[in-house]
Amino acid sequence: MRLWHEQLISKLPRQQLLGQHRELAALRGNGWGKKHATVNYVFDYSPYKLYQFHLLVLHEMQRRGYHPNKNWFDPLYRGVHCNPYIILKACTITNPIYPEHNDSYLKECIANLASKDVFL
Repeated sequence: MRLWHEQLISKLPRQQLLGQHRELAALRGNGWGKKHATVNYVFDYSPYKLYQFHLLVLHEMQRRGYHPNKNWFDPLYRGVHCNPYIILKACTITNPIYPEHNDSYLKECIANLASKDVFL
């Protein structure tokens, strides 16, 4: 499980883009707070940041003609198997959304994709 650097979202092949959506849906749902080495940093922030990141992926999916479930555009939604948030305070969007998504992380993501024979 990994969140791709946000600068790569618009360049990801179909498989990685849809996989990113699945991983974000899992993290927003019952996966929230479950430790995983490559995404632990997301738990240091409000779940609203994860929603903001997910919006990047959802909008890219729509741009490509995919039709993600409209429920995911609601910041309180956590999937069909997880109760929604009752309250989730919005936070200001930052650039990048996660400060961990720096130049070094971008290079790491590009190398990871290259290891899967995906060259952007």
